[in-house]
Amino acid sequence: MYSFRKTASLACAVAALVAHSPFALADDVPDAPELPKLPLTGGKLLLTGGVSQIEGAAGGGLAPWAVIGGYGTASQLGANVHGTYIHTQDYALGSWGLTVGVANRVELSLARQRFDTRDAGAKLGLGEGYAFNQNIFGLKVRLIGDAVLDQDTWMPQIAAGIQFKHNEEGGVLKAIGAASNSGTDFYLSATKLLLAQSLLLNGTLRFTKANQFGLLGFGGDKSNAYKPEFESSVAYLLTKNIAIGGEYRTKPDNLSFAREQDAYDAFIAWAPNKHVSLTAAYVALGDIATIRNQRGLYVSLQAGF
Repeated sequence: MYSFRKTASLACAVAALVAHSPFALADDVPDAPELPKLPLTGGKLLLTGGVSQIEGAAGGGLAPWAVIGGYGTASQLGANVHGTYIHTQDYALGSWGLTVGVANRVELSLARQRFDTRDAGAKLGLGEGYAFNQNIFGLKVRLIGDAVLDQDTWMPQIAAGIQFKHNEEGGVLKAIGAASNSGTDFYLSATKLLLAQSLLLNGTLRFTKANQFGLLGFGGDKSNAYKPEFESSVAYLLTKNIAIGGEYRTKPDNLSFAREQDAYDAFIAWAPNKHVSLTAAYVALGDIATIRNQRGLYVSLQAGF
């Protein structure tokens, strides 16, 4: 009996202590509200979202790839901002913008370009430092394949995209023979990632009227028809966060006053983590607006998740 009373008294004391504890749960205290479930981010492998292409899409410097921008997977979001600068002997091009990837399926991008003619502006009769400004809205949709997961098949990831471009210098573009200051590029990209070989291969077929990416308008006195142009990229992963490679991009030749040539680059991209990457390249753009053999340095900084 003594033992039972002692045990009962101890139980009552413990119950009273718990009841007055600051950690006790009262019946009339409402349940804590559920926190909203936000999409997780950052599920892709490092560098598999590409960098920001010159027109804002995810890819290499010159060519868009079939990958969707950012590091989001099928249940996630991804996004980045970028700033790019190209400096040749006679010209300079600055580009900055935003790319958003949704569920590794759809990519939306915005970019603004400023093409500075520097000293060449005076030679062209435009005035020293005259600049062409262009805005680009892009949409890309992954159609089939997964560049990362499809390692047991030769099927590449394939995506279709459009880039609507509007150049603000309509009067000048008309004077040099461009048919329009606005145009839309349509493209189809196929990207194959070979993880075992640390190799990425990409091919893009673009239908365009753009003169110098649209910086000198669209169409011209020689042609105002859409033409198929080819773009290719090869990248090799030296380490998990450093890639080297090269690209080649063909371009139409629509203006009789100035021939247009193909462009190519050789690049190195460094991504210390999934939030930032830096790309540097040697780029050759050919003749631009009668000024021959333009080549120089390409630098691009990207930040996002």
